[in-house]
Amino acid sequence: MKKGLGKGLEALFSIYEEDETNSQTDSVDVVEGRVEGGDAVDVVSEVKSVSVAPVQNGVMEVNLKQIDPNKNQPRKTFDAEALKELSESIKQHGVIQPIILNDEGNGRYTIIAGERRYRASLVAGKTSIPAIVRTYSAKQVKEVALIENLQREDLNPIEAAKAIKELMLEYDFTQETVADRIGKSRPLVANTLRLLTLTPEVIELIEKGSISAGHGKCLVPIEDSAKQIELAKVVVENKLSVRDLENYIKNYKDAKPTDVSAPSKEKIVQSIELKELGHRIARLFKTKVIIKGDDNKGKITIDYFNIDDLDRISNFIAALERK
Repeated sequence: MKKGLGKGLEALFSIYEEDETNSQTDSVDVVEGRVEGGDAVDVVSEVKSVSVAPVQNGVMEVNLKQIDPNKNQPRKTFDAEALKELSESIKQHGVIQPIILNDEGNGRYTIIAGERRYRASLVAGKTSIPAIVRTYSAKQVKEVALIENLQREDLNPIEAAKAIKELMLEYDFTQETVADRIGKSRPLVANTLRLLTLTPEVIELIEKGSISAGHGKCLVPIEDSAKQIELAKVVVENKLSVRDLENYIKNYKDAKPTDVSAPSKEKIVQSIELKELGHRIARLFKTKVIIKGDDNKGKITIDYFNIDDLDRISNFIAALERK
């Protein structure tokens, strides 16, 4: 199993811990309420030249014109109002927490952590920003950026789920490995991933903040896509809490007509060996696996979340066949 950077983040932030409650943590463009990330703000062209100057404790003042946003930034949306507030704070107090940059070796630097502080500094009219400079490979930069955002919970639930899935696919991480890297429980990681099984319309509502991840988790067991969307709209229109939605779904299930003549099904008790088999298959395929049935009869369901995930599973099976 690949271990990735392991203690990379711990070493990276050994001097400067990111404070989740600090107002200087990260977001963007002032033109609209929510905007897409990845593109540098126009005001970068107005930043005056300033040399890269070493300061104390390994922190350097770096010219903002030499800094590029991370194209693989897992955070795709930024709050403009938060950026305004942060830029005002920077005008008065400066950037308190240095950002983390990767030295590209050509006079350019890529942001690993701190893109919102970078963007707010541009809006505030600053010419340079305090930074800690490191040298990583492109793959390491991507891994650190994904883990750093997940650790600090800067992502919306769908961005977090996609970032976790990307770590699993690209770095061959298991759910346990991701949970260990970001300091969360494995069940939380698994539940976050389950959001990606929702219909695209419901996923979009979560991304927009119209419904919460809690609502989304309630909707995951609803297999009918149309019903998922219908229930999500009910939540939005009636401003239902997660508990309200749970009760609504329970009543919906209880109201389903049943065939009274059909014999009642006995609860199937799975053996420890069968449950362990499910865990082993899940670890091999690095995805969710469900076993229904008992030792005599049943079915195994292997989940995939996108075409890349399906290709990965297919390639894994092909490799097994060649052995």
